[in-house]
Amino acid sequence: MEGSSDGKTWTILDRKNIGGPFERRHLTKRFSFDNETCFTFYRFTFDPVDRSHFQVAEITLAHAESAADPNASSSYRRELDIDKSLHRIKYAKDGINYTREYFASHPADVQVFRLTADQKGAYSGAIWLKDAHNGTTTAEGNTLRFSGRLSGKYGKPEENYAIQLQYEAQAVVIHEGGSIQATDGAIAFKDCDSLLVMLNGGTDYNNQREKGWKQEHPHERISETLAKASKRSFDDLLQEHIEDYQKLYNRVTIDLGTPSDTALKVPTPERVNRYRGSSAKHQGGVAMKQAKLNLSAGTGDPGLEELLFQFARYLMISSSRPGCLPANLQGLWNQSNSPPWRSDYHTDVNIQMNYWFVDQANLSECFTPLSEWLWSVVPVKREATKKAFGARGWAHRAENGIYGGASFKWYLGDAAWLMQNIWDHYAFTQDRDYLETRAYPLLKNLCEFWEDSLIEWPNGKLVSPKSQSPEHGPEMEGNSYEQQLIYDLFTSYIEAANALDTDHNFRQKVESMRSRLLGPRVGKWGQLQEWAEDRDDPNNHHRHLSHLIAVHPGRQISPRTTPELAEAAKVSMNGRGDGATGWSKAWKINIWARLHDGNRAYKLLNEQIKGNYYGNLFGFHPPFQIDGNFGYASGLCEMLVQSHMGFVQLLPSLPDAWPSGKITGLKARGGFILDIEWREGKLVGLTVQSLQGGPLKLQYGDTVKELQTAKGKTYTFEGALQ
Repeated sequence: MEGSSDGKTWTILDRKNIGGPFERRHLTKRFSFDNETCFTFYRFTFDPVDRSHFQVAEITLAHAESAADPNASSSYRRELDIDKSLHRIKYAKDGINYTREYFASHPADVQVFRLTADQKGAYSGAIWLKDAHNGTTTAEGNTLRFSGRLSGKYGKPEENYAIQLQYEAQAVVIHEGGSIQATDGAIAFKDCDSLLVMLNGGTDYNNQREKGWKQEHPHERISETLAKASKRSFDDLLQEHIEDYQKLYNRVTIDLGTPSDTALKVPTPERVNRYRGSSAKHQGGVAMKQAKLNLSAGTGDPGLEELLFQFARYLMISSSRPGCLPANLQGLWNQSNSPPWRSDYHTDVNIQMNYWFVDQANLSECFTPLSEWLWSVVPVKREATKKAFGARGWAHRAENGIYGGASFKWYLGDAAWLMQNIWDHYAFTQDRDYLETRAYPLLKNLCEFWEDSLIEWPNGKLVSPKSQSPEHGPEMEGNSYEQQLIYDLFTSYIEAANALDTDHNFRQKVESMRSRLLGPRVGKWGQLQEWAEDRDDPNNHHRHLSHLIAVHPGRQISPRTTPELAEAAKVSMNGRGDGATGWSKAWKINIWARLHDGNRAYKLLNEQIKGNYYGNLFGFHPPFQIDGNFGYASGLCEMLVQSHMGFVQLLPSLPDAWPSGKITGLKARGGFILDIEWREGKLVGLTVQSLQGGPLKLQYGDTVKELQTAKGKTYTFEGALQ
């Protein structure tokens, strides 16, 4: 759920999908309904080629307080408590104190709104439920309902595409004191002491192709869900919701320093503005254009830096739970039937970036939607790949939907990039069942694609067919994007086959292919080449960093194992410059962290806050794209812990701006949970919990410590791993 003060900039109210205009308190309140279960099984749809998510419903609450002068109010406060995933509004009017509370319950599968006051009979008005597709709403008893069916492709109902989903939404109104009455598609209420509204909606979408991507009409599911929830109290639903949310959220704490008292007392948009060091007034929560920002100023508010990290975790918990579809370009906070880039799944950086930090930030359950979506669409991808390339396995176009269809160009490396996420989830969790049933089959099948598709040059090197470095440059054989991702894919497959002790012959074949791949090259101005041909322009500041995937999120280039290539990567990064869109700047934070330049990583983190966030903390491309939020969180994790090179590296890129601090609950590959504390730039305490047992190699500076861990046991170290 999100709200807006001006219809342009949106503030998240709670998980599960309400986006829409939220005017000031004394005006009509509207909440656009974009139910998470829509992303799951009821998801509002987009065409497999070029259609958008759709908005299910809009709920309107008018004249809820007494009918006196609407401008006569005071003590107005609107807040989002991300510790509890709870939104509140409080204000006073005509001597009455009003409170509104909003949350969306994952376990109960309802969105809940409660309106209370400190005097009886304070609420009179009406509630409407509006179909975003202009259907008719009926009101009966205490329930509002509408249902409909989406049109066919581009509004052609005669074309029976899977996107012709049936949808429904219902709202139930429960009151104390006063009266309610169903009338003319609305629920009117008069002299009520309090109001409780519960909302649910969905479609007949199913993520199984063999069932035609459809399931039964959502009416019965919605009715049963609301009937169960309506029998429970607000406090009971809220307590269950908080406990469910905090099981994930409370796993990680972070302290990067003490913010000033004034930073904690101002509204969030003003806090962001103060961090920017901008003297201009904040306009309705909309971030000013980047060119107008003073990027060299700022208050050094470490609390805001912490808040953005935890806010990203809140967003992920809210938009990616088991059983739903993965977070898209807008996560799930889309209020439009024609959103930017259709709120789709871009696979040339965006969806991968969404999930870089999930395991690091101890939210492994939130990864499941990505692997399950990929598993559901790969059969469609195989057919398209066979038709386009005559190869086994599968490949991706850049823009993807929920049915396996896609548009824009074939980027042959995209699928291998997704496999980085797929493998990393196993590396962090050591979940053998996941490895056997999901990761390994996907890895092997993609290796088969490259076995069929690699081209052998006269010098014996294997290269990818002609393809474009994402959104940049000409189509050429052996560009670095594909080469680095194929290397990473083959490495992950070899490790997966070793872990399962399976497919020995094919594993040897993949090892042979990996040894013959054309590797990274250093060009004439010392740069890491983007193409096999040395044609990079030192003045090119393109947003994509596709030739640096071997640094991050890959593992082929590291200052410790390949120092010359790492230096070339720095040259390329300096050539690209620090200016960027939101997601690109987030990626640069991660790359500089991997190159062990904490101060450069922090500079970009600082600039991202100053120039790439709206006042409600949504990152912008522009416009709003959630990958910037998630990429920021990944970069912060990489600055404090790295584990991609086979050992756990502590404080590898600690910046001077964080001289003392503590973070608890971060995950490392191998199945370890870390609590880390440092003072005056030096490690002073470390606790490691081993989730699965096995070898652990720790490194801090020049100190290395190796030990064999037992499952479930915790290990404590002081100072430099003493």
